[in-house]
Amino acid sequence: MNINIPGLRNSGPDHWQSIWEANYPDQFYRIEQANWQQPDCQQWTTQLEKELKNFNLEDVILIGHSVGCATIVNWHHRFSKRIKGALLVAPSDVDDPNYPKYITGFSPLPLQKLPFPSIVVASTNDHVVAYERAKYFAACWGSELVTLQNAGHIEAKSGYGNWQAGLGLVSKLSGETIFA
Repeated sequence: MNINIPGLRNSGPDHWQSIWEANYPDQFYRIEQANWQQPDCQQWTTQLEKELKNFNLEDVILIGHSVGCATIVNWHHRFSKRIKGALLVAPSDVDDPNYPKYITGFSPLPLQKLPFPSIVVASTNDHVVAYERAKYFAACWGSELVTLQNAGHIEAKSGYGNWQAGLGLVSKLSGETIFA
């Protein structure tokens, strides 16, 4: 199962996570958070752990966007669980001194190597994370790095609605070509 962990304010209907869920309802599941406006690491990782109990972790690919990536990394650091893989798209730099103060508890971002396959997708002009920081995260986590030129925050307003190349990355992590 492919499980979406959206970032701040959830992913609207034009976001690639929402489109994937609509197009492949049997293949994608969304973690719902109680407070999308003020992400809290303790609450978000607890909710992720609670909902993951409904799945066989050996078959789970977690797909994070923005602070959803920090949720995945912090969840693993807190619970030490293994999954099939993770797609970490536009990871937020929660350690940046200018990071919003209403997003709490995600810093310091764990930088240990992840014990499962992962791919970090980073844009060269993301306003939420400097490209060099995203490259650093990928190196620390042992992730494959996929670089997108001038892709903004890799969201709908940056032109990433029905993001087919992203589905290809999910297929790569799953080892199956399931989206045609």
